[in-house]
Formats: sequence, C-alpha cells, structure tokens
Amino acid sequence: MTRHARNNTAGAVYSYHERQRDTNTSGYGTQRQRLAKESIKDFDACNLTLQPCRHPVITPDGYMYDKESILEYIIHQKRENARKLKEYEKQKKREEKEIQDLANAELTNKTINFLKTETTISKPSASATSGSEVVSSVGSGISNMTSGRSEDLPSFWVPSMTPQSSKTKLKKPDSNVYCPMSGRPIKANQLLDVHFTPTNDTKGKYKCAVTHDVLHNAVLCAVLKTSGTVVTMECIEKLIKKDMLDPINGQKLKEADIIPLQRGGTGYAAANELEAAVKRPVMMA
Repeated sequence: MTRHARNNTAGAVYSYHERQRDTNTSGYGTQRQRLAKESIKDFDACNLTLQPCRHPVITPDGYMYDKESILEYIIHQKRENARKLKEYEKQKKREEKEIQDLANAELTNKTINFLKTETTISKPSASATSGSEVVSSVGSGISNMTSGRSEDLPSFWVPSMTPQSSKTKLKKPDSNVYCPMSGRPIKANQLLDVHFTPTNDTKGKYKCAVTHDVLHNAVLCAVLKTSGTVVTMECIEKLIKKDMLDPINGQKLKEADIIPLQRGGTGYAAANELEAAVKRPVMMA
C-alpha cells in the first residue's frame, strides 16, 4: 500500500484510519464505527434475557430462547389478549345498550308528540293558552332570574356544564402471540429443544456434534429438527446434505428439518451489521 503524507486525503487510497480521524476532527458527515465482539450477543444466549440459556429452545424461524423465559412471555401475552378481549366485549355491549336506549327514547318522543297532537285537536283553547305563554316567555328577556332559569349556572368551570370527552374506540384484539424477534405467530408446541455438545477443553463451551469444531459467534450453525443437535453449516453443506440423514439418530432429513440458528444482536447492535452509523450535519459545496 502506498504510504501517505500527514495531510494527504486526495489520493486514490484513503484508509479507514484516515477517514475516521478526519471525520472526528471536522465534526461533519456520517460517523461510522466498526463493531467489536462485545457488541454482539453470544450465539448460545437467549434473545429475551441476553443470558446463556439453561434450557435452550428454538423457534421454526431459528431464534433461540430460554424455555422458561419464552413460556413466561407467551403466558403474559395470552393474559393481555384476554384482558383486551374483555374490554372490547364490554365496549360492544355498552354500544348496543346506547343504541337501544336511543331507539327507546325516539319511540317515547314520537308517542309524546302524537299525544300532544291528539290533545290539541280535541281542545282548541289549549293552543291559545300555550301561545300566550310562549309570547310571555319570549317577552320576559334573557335574564337567568326569570322564567324559572334562576337554577341554571351557565359557567364553563362547573363540572356539569363541561363537555364530555368520548372514550377511545377499541379495535378487536388479535388472539395470536407473536415472536418478539421475527414478529410471526408463535406457539408453545412449536418450540424445539436444542442440544449442545460440550467441549472438554478451554477453547470454547460447545462444539459441533459431528466435526467437533468449536462453536463461537463467527461460526454459522444450524439445528437438526429430528434430533435437536447443533452442527455447523459447513458440516451440513459438505457431509449431511449428501445423504440427508441425521448423523445422530439416522432419521431421514428434509430441507425444512435444517433450521439455521439466527444470530441476534444485543440492544445496541445487530449481529449481521459490521458498522454503526450516526448521521451528522453535512457541509454543502
């Protein structure tokens, strides 16, 4: 590689170190940082607790959880769905009652109006009396102290005079429980027990059940559905896919029985992204 001068940034070769130094000094442009291994979740850690799994289970999509944590999550979500469903049913019954009350009130008003009409037809003198009362009430002014309006308090701070806010209308809740990582429906009977093969040395905790290669975050792994054993993807491509037999119990394998183990990140970074970027102001030319 060509060696640069101290302030040379216009050459064809612009190293990562020089780019980072110039970006930090200028204060402009997108700042990127390569992620170290401490930013990545361990391959044997639960996606909920981020701690090593004591009883690991895997979903059909390849996300691994501790069995206790994921079952507790599923039970909690089912309780929340049941609670939301009860609230929705109460709201539905309340709306039906309001509609029935409005229909009854409308029927009552029609009945009263009909009776008034019949009374007016049978007693013509009543119309004159009512007309005189209307004229007298109109001519009495708008004072709150007349025509029996002394009890009214047209003040906006009185609770009875304040407008009523309508409650938020609830939608019918979904009864499904969704995986916190993939967002797809998940059920307890779909969880598959995972069996790691421990190592006998200090190089790592687990190894491939077939090739005995040490497993770590940089090694792509998969779980065989027929036995729940963890093997490397290299072993699957070079050995297992030739005969499509489970090397542990000899059962026939299908493509769907090979579940790649998804590598998730911590709350800070995703495992499949090697850089973290921060957008900053950009100078216009």
